[in-house]
Amino acid sequence: RGGGAPTSVQARIRARGGSARPPGTVFGGLGGRLVLGWVTRAARAATRVDEVIVATSTLVGDDAVADLATSLGAPVVRGSEDDVLSRFVAALDAHPADAVVRLTADCPLLDPTLIDAVVGAWTAAPTFDYVSTVLVRSLPRGMDIELVAARALRAVDGTAVGYDRVHVTSAVYADPTAYHLLGLSVTPAANDLRVTRDTTEDLVLLRALVAVLPDAPPAWRDVVAMLRSRPDLVAINAGVQQKPIEAGGCRSCCSVTGVGRGGSGT
Repeated sequence: RGGGAPTSVQARIRARGGSARPPGTVFGGLGGRLVLGWVTRAARAATRVDEVIVATSTLVGDDAVADLATSLGAPVVRGSEDDVLSRFVAALDAHPADAVVRLTADCPLLDPTLIDAVVGAWTAAPTFDYVSTVLVRSLPRGMDIELVAARALRAVDGTAVGYDRVHVTSAVYADPTAYHLLGLSVTPAANDLRVTRDTTEDLVLLRALVAVLPDAPPAWRDVVAMLRSRPDLVAINAGVQQKPIEAGGCRSCCSVTGVGRGGSGT
């Protein structure tokens, strides 16, 4: 991992059983595998990730999530239902690492090579506080990869309020004057597509996709190629509108590729 000291990178999967989702949450069946199983399998297939941990809440309703994660062989850290940032910091305390890859159980079609690309970019230049594929969105929604350095995660834990405590990384990428950011993008762009699992329509599309894809963590290009060749599949969730981050949605598009402390960068 470069010429410096060895670094430890862990994937943290945010998972809740009681979240307001359609039928088929972390326990839902998708191609003969539970949704959380898809995410953990993809994270483990990434060669640059040292450990995969599931972070869930302490609510009784999430006991089943913890049990499921354990059955999948993933260590579990439990914390606040609403303060997800504190949950991630607790996971960092229990399982120290130099950087954390933030994943969610809403994204079963993650590509391990994208995880490795993001981690590889950070290990090559660990002065970055945040590396992701969402600063400039070019991938289908649901294939997002974010890495945040442990030092940055602990720093924002002391300052973040409101929805920044729910979204974990938003207080980092929203402050390019304080944090060193790097955005990765792919070509051809496919940010018009959607393979996350937020709505019933999303779940219908995912089930249709995994029925025609190999039983393996898919390459993003294969997913895009399949959707480009099947406009009938794209139409299933084409009308879904992503919620703004303040209302519980994911990171919206940004106009910069990378921003460093004090100015623009790469």
